Amino acid sequence: MAKTQINRESNINKREARVRGKLRLISRLPRLSVFRSNKLIYAQVIDDNKSVTLASAKGKDPKNVGGEVAKAAIKAGVTKIAFDRGSYNYHGRVKLLAEAAREAGLVF
Repeated sequence: MAKTQINRESNINKREARVRGKLRLISRLPRLSVFRSNKLIYAQVIDDNKSVTLASAKGKDPKNVGGEVAKAAIKAGVTKIAFDRGSYNYHGRVKLLAEAAREAGLVF
């Protein structure tokens, strides 16, 4: 592995830890975690207190994924969450997913 690749991965891990650390400090709510690949976008509602995934969805369209995961979370009894964007900027597909989840009834 090249040195630049190692530095890139290290920077990504630092950003993720910084975002998740702040979430743990301010909130004991379940978190809506987002993962973005080149083809699909994934979302999960995770309860860290119980170490359980409450809802999940994946797909190409972030608006559909946000709506699906919000409906599944509400069905599981969760309406308030903390948004965990991981190492991604709140921009583009991540922002569309978050807005769709809000429109579907999740509060964060």
